[in-house]
Amino acid sequence: MNSIYAVLIDGTIYASWLFLVAAGLTVIYGVMRILNMAHGSFYAIGAYAAASMVGWYFNGDGAALPVWGSYLMLVVCALAAGLVVGLVIERGLLRLMYGRDEILMVIITYALLLILEDGMKMVWGVDPYMAYQPYAAMGRSVLGGLKVSNYDLALIVVSLVVGGGLWAWLERTNTGKVLRAVIHDREVAMAMGVNVALMFTLTFVLGTTLGALAGALTAPAISVAPGLGVEVIVLAFAVVVVGGLGSIEGAAAGALLVGLARAAAVHYAPELELFVIYGVMSLVLAVRPQGLFGRTLVRKI
Repeated sequence: MNSIYAVLIDGTIYASWLFLVAAGLTVIYGVMRILNMAHGSFYAIGAYAAASMVGWYFNGDGAALPVWGSYLMLVVCALAAGLVVGLVIERGLLRLMYGRDEILMVIITYALLLILEDGMKMVWGVDPYMAYQPYAAMGRSVLGGLKVSNYDLALIVVSLVVGGGLWAWLERTNTGKVLRAVIHDREVAMAMGVNVALMFTLTFVLGTTLGALAGALTAPAISVAPGLGVEVIVLAFAVVVVGGLGSIEGAAAGALLVGLARAAAVHYAPELELFVIYGVMSLVLAVRPQGLFGRTLVRKI
C-alpha cells in the first residue's frame, strides 16, 4: 500500500509539471494549428531567466531581501520572458507564414528551436545554473509516512489554478468565446468581423508565457543547462498527443495518465521508465488516433 501511495503522490507531482509544460503547446495548436517545435525553447528561456535572477537575488545586491520575494521573481521573469519572446517571434516571423502548410510550419518552428538553443548558449553560456533556494526554503511535509517537498505540492496547486483559469477564460469570458469561434471556423469568424490576427497574437503570447512559466517554476528543482528545451518538447508532444491536440482537458488527462504510468515504472520497473511514456502514447493512439479528448477534424473541400 505504501508503494501504491508513493506512485500516486509522485505521479501527481510529475503530472502537474507535465501539464504546465504542455498547456501552452496545446493552446497554440488549438487556435493557430501550429505544431510549435520551439515550445521547449520557451520553457528553457523561462528557466534560464528565472535561475539567473534568483541567483542574483540571493548572491548579489539582493542578498538581504526576504525569501518570499524569490517566488514573485520566478513569476515576473516568466511573464516578462514569455511576453517579449512571444511578441517578437509572432510579429516578426510567424505572421508572415500564416496560411502555409502545417508541415512547413513544423519545419519553421524546428529551425526556430535550433536558433533559440544557440542563442541561449550565447547569452547564458554552457555552464549549468542552479536556483535551489526557493525549493529548499519551503521545506518538506510528511504525507502518509512519505516526506514530500512543499514546493512540489505547491506546483500541483499552480497547475490546478492554471488549468482552471484557462478553462474559465475559454468558457466564461467574451474573449474566450471569440477565441473558440476562431478555433471552430477561422473563415466564418473573420467574416463576422473577428480580428483573427489579434487573436493569433494573443494566443501565441499566452502559449509562450505558459511555457516560460513552466520553465521558471521548474528551475529551482533542476539544473538549468543547455539541451533542456529539446528534452522537454518530446515529453510535451507525448502528453498533448495522448490527450488530443488542442484540448486543455486532454492535456490535463494526458499529463495525469503519463505521470502515473511513469511513476509506476520508476517504483516497480525502473528499466522501463524511458519506454513507458511512449508505450502509453502508442496504446492510446492505437485505440483512439485523435487522442483521448481530440476532435475529428472535418476536411473542407
